[in-house]
Amino acid sequence: MKSKNTFYVTTPIYYPNDVPHIGHAYTTLAADILARWHKLLEKEVFFLTGTDEHGKKIETVAKKSGKTAKEFVDSLVPEFKKAWKKLNIDYDSFIRTTDKDHEKVVQKILSIVNKKGDIYKGFYEGYYCTECEAYYTEKDLVELCCPVHKTRIEKLKEESYFFRLSKYQNKLLEFYKKNQDFISPEYRRQEIINRVKEDLQDLSISRTSFTWGIPLPFDKKHVCYVWFDALTNYYSATREKGKEKFWPADVHLIGKDILWFHSVIWPAILFSAGIEQPKKVFAHGWWTFNKEKISKSRGKIINVEELITIAGVDSARYFLFRETPFGEDGDFSENALKDRHNNELANKLGNLVLRVSTLIDKYGLEKTTIRNLDSKKLFERVQKGFENLEFDKVLNEIFAFVDLCNEFIQDKKPWETRDKRVLYELANAIKNFSILLNPFMPETCEKISKTFNFDFTLKELKKEFKIGKIKKAEVLFRKV
Repeated sequence: MKSKNTFYVTTPIYYPNDVPHIGHAYTTLAADILARWHKLLEKEVFFLTGTDEHGKKIETVAKKSGKTAKEFVDSLVPEFKKAWKKLNIDYDSFIRTTDKDHEKVVQKILSIVNKKGDIYKGFYEGYYCTECEAYYTEKDLVELCCPVHKTRIEKLKEESYFFRLSKYQNKLLEFYKKNQDFISPEYRRQEIINRVKEDLQDLSISRTSFTWGIPLPFDKKHVCYVWFDALTNYYSATREKGKEKFWPADVHLIGKDILWFHSVIWPAILFSAGIEQPKKVFAHGWWTFNKEKISKSRGKIINVEELITIAGVDSARYFLFRETPFGEDGDFSENALKDRHNNELANKLGNLVLRVSTLIDKYGLEKTTIRNLDSKKLFERVQKGFENLEFDKVLNEIFAFVDLCNEFIQDKKPWETRDKRVLYELANAIKNFSILLNPFMPETCEKISKTFNFDFTLKELKKEFKIGKIKKAEVLFRKV
């Protein structure tokens, strides 16, 4: 039985066929924010990310670059690790599907599923998008083009092993009924249920048209279909010694375009293998750029370096989760990012910290039990927002409290009254909202904590502000 004091969050594992962009960053930042929040709640956290390195797409791109597939992925994996470091993402484990331990777990699960009679041999013919690594029916296509990438799609026929996905149709529907929160947000749940009810076809799980993949344990001429391989990473990462306690995952964070694989194919594989199901799959929306999905192949891309150059790392982290509800689509705008940076971060947050620290440096503090700025209710609202993965609401609550602090200082005018108790209330409020804001903006909140002398713990959040030497803070946000 999984302990209530553990929390396991995952991102999709990313195709290392180019440098990471805003789409990759968004999911990984969401996982980082959740991981930091649960660490604040004093839980033992496991945050997994990584790269999905097999398949025809990688093999094709590698050949074009004059490298072997392994050389090609080895050259790009460091780009992901560097990008996550730049964004201040503190993951616990980085898995690669070329890791030997992962490959062994995939083969073990294939063997279990095969022995159960859930795999059989046949031929597959259908429209295959190499970019998606997925087959589509003719009705899914838009003028014979991939519905996601808008590129002309090829029709393939090859010998294949199939997984009896159709066998699990009723079991999946029963599972969704009993576990109402499994597919989130709630409005995406019905789409999946309708598709599963309509028709569940058996899944082609092997390929012979390329060799870059994990060989099937029962037929070495076939390599494992990339999605069967990739989905297993969430489980294989917990087979290491000491990590078993984290399974099942508390939440798989994914983009909405891969919800089918995670909410239908993955649970069916786990049912077949006799493995406990994850608790939740949360599908967020896409970031668009000029109203089109971000995609390198279509020339619509914002890489991580470009994102953080605009106004800094914390401003980028803040913008992505304040701008649009997590789960819905958002359209990226450099001007909107600058506007939030200048007006909300520089004018409201930065200015408050600077004014209060300057006045404390000048006049000092005097402890008071009066609470004009009571943040107990703020903690409760923030906690509820995190439970529902409503990151925008969490930030709205925190910044409504920042506004309250700014109104309070304007109303009480401590620069005229020299009232040290007013400054104590403000220092206590800054401590509390900074602890809650830390998952989103760790670099900024670290600077605030050094000025006001507090730690990022639940105990610190609940206790009174400790009077110590406070000097004028540095400017947190330069206007852009």
